[in-house]
Amino acid sequence: MKQIGLKSVKENLLGRHDLLYLYLRTARCALSEGPAEARRRYREYVNVHHPYAYRGHKVSRRDRKAQRAACSPDISFSLIVLLPDIPRRRLRAAVRSLRAQTCPGWEMCIVDESGNPFGPAAKYGRRMERRDPRISFLHPELKEGGTGGVNAALERARGTYIGFLGPEDLLHPSALYEIGRTARQTGADFLYTDEGLFRRSPRDIRCFRHKPDYSPDLLRSMNYLGGLTLFRRELMERAGGGLRREYEGNEMYDLVLRLTERAEQIVHIPKELYYRRSPDGSTSPDFSGDREAAEAGRRALAAHLERLGLQGTPEDSALPSTFQIRYAIEGNPRISIVIPNMDHVGDLKRCLESIRRLSTWKNREILIVENNSRQEETFQFYREQEALDPDLRVLRRDGEFNFADICNFGVSQASGDYILLMNNDMEVITPGWLEEMLMFAQRRDVGAVGCMLYYPDDTVQHAGVILGLGAAAGHSHRWARRGDPGNLFRLTVSQNLSAVTAACMMLPKRVYEEVSGMDGSFRVAFNDVDLCLKIREKGYLIVFTPYAELYHYESRSRGSDDRGEKRKRFEAEAALLRKKWKRVFEKGDPYYNPNLTRRREDFSLRDEDERF
Repeated sequence: MKQIGLKSVKENLLGRHDLLYLYLRTARCALSEGPAEARRRYREYVNVHHPYAYRGHKVSRRDRKAQRAACSPDISFSLIVLLPDIPRRRLRAAVRSLRAQTCPGWEMCIVDESGNPFGPAAKYGRRMERRDPRISFLHPELKEGGTGGVNAALERARGTYIGFLGPEDLLHPSALYEIGRTARQTGADFLYTDEGLFRRSPRDIRCFRHKPDYSPDLLRSMNYLGGLTLFRRELMERAGGGLRREYEGNEMYDLVLRLTERAEQIVHIPKELYYRRSPDGSTSPDFSGDREAAEAGRRALAAHLERLGLQGTPEDSALPSTFQIRYAIEGNPRISIVIPNMDHVGDLKRCLESIRRLSTWKNREILIVENNSRQEETFQFYREQEALDPDLRVLRRDGEFNFADICNFGVSQASGDYILLMNNDMEVITPGWLEEMLMFAQRRDVGAVGCMLYYPDDTVQHAGVILGLGAAAGHSHRWARRGDPGNLFRLTVSQNLSAVTAACMMLPKRVYEEVSGMDGSFRVAFNDVDLCLKIREKGYLIVFTPYAELYHYESRSRGSDDRGEKRKRFEAEAALLRKKWKRVFEKGDPYYNPNLTRRREDFSLRDEDERF
């Protein structure tokens, strides 16, 4: 295997799934067709997945000439570099990566915060200022602390777009060309890209950070934008100027929050155009996990919520540099829990007992929608439950099983302001689960809220729904172990997604009625995905929170969909969803990076023959 580049496989791939897949595929090819063919297929694979990383920061002469000619003179870039006391070779690499850009319309301002004006990096910065008129060096005597130096650089910046570059980080030669082209096509006033993390050089890539499109709730959980972000000068002025000293230690997070509040068009470029040095190979967010930075981040987040008129308290989440917001619940709204059921008394009993045992929200009602039960013990259990709980009602809906119509019927009989759709094979794990979902559902910009569901063996069953996985849609991070942080920590923080499962979904009753409820054409599968897409079409957000947890004994009531007539029905409903939302599927899930696979639910890299 040494001949076919196993070392470069390890350098370029992220994750055990991808490495194992490529190792086996390449080994099989080498045995059957020889090392030369295996090497060719490997290079083809990496070119499909990571063309920028594989080419080793090289652009052909022909491409460079074409990109330089295509650059718009109306778009220029100002990049600000904060210079600590680092070895000269590291700053030199960053400067060279900028000077190698195929787009010539840039300027670089190096802000010396090393405290050592005669250090090798500072001397190199001054020398480059004399050598290249596009590079300026902000001298120590002009500094007024870290934020003062940056703000002085921001005042000097003349570019259409302004951004920050780490003193040890690198740009792909086509980075500014790609950003300028996207800005020209979209008119975006805020842009960000994917990135790679390396130890020594970009040829020593440890992993890639493939980000979703803009997700306000994910940004309030952590600064996932990180890396290479650029914004128009006018946007910064509308957002109240540059860095603020009161958030020192995490002032960049405050700036990003203010910019995204005011931005009219936020665009994500799903290409690895930026390479960040990470000596320990860490994939954590871009600001430090120390106590001072976390406190500054919480204050920045609290100010952000206040500006938006949202009542909430930011707290530290499970992992460093991540946050959990506890939104204040207004009033005492009633929640109607709608549970379809047919027999399966044991499952329903466990579900009801867990609701009563762990729910701290008391203003609720439980509506059991009875559909085609045959066992007498089921009806006896209903009578016992209605006698036991005055807030429990059993509603009868006869006729053929249709989950969408059953839920619509239950919601029509509900008296609550908020609806919680819930399967009968659920078991609540966490106290306060209703409050956790309700605090998001109360926000006027939110249309539905989903939660974390586990299989009984403590593996993830549902952490949100991703469009385009499998037949039509699949579950995020399915089969990950409980406690696994997931891709970019996404199993540990609240975020926006395209859909969540109706196995446990909360939404305002007014929103459910606004979109005319579930579509009865989806009798069993994908009715919840269709419902969420209708909600998003109205301009609402879908929120997933991992802080409300339940066990899901999936499909016990109706069995699986993997054979016979059920399989045919499942495939027909998948085809119907793809047809109904054809444009959405063609565009792709905004909360799932197109560099990731559609064949598995583990956020691994896409296979070579997948076409997005």
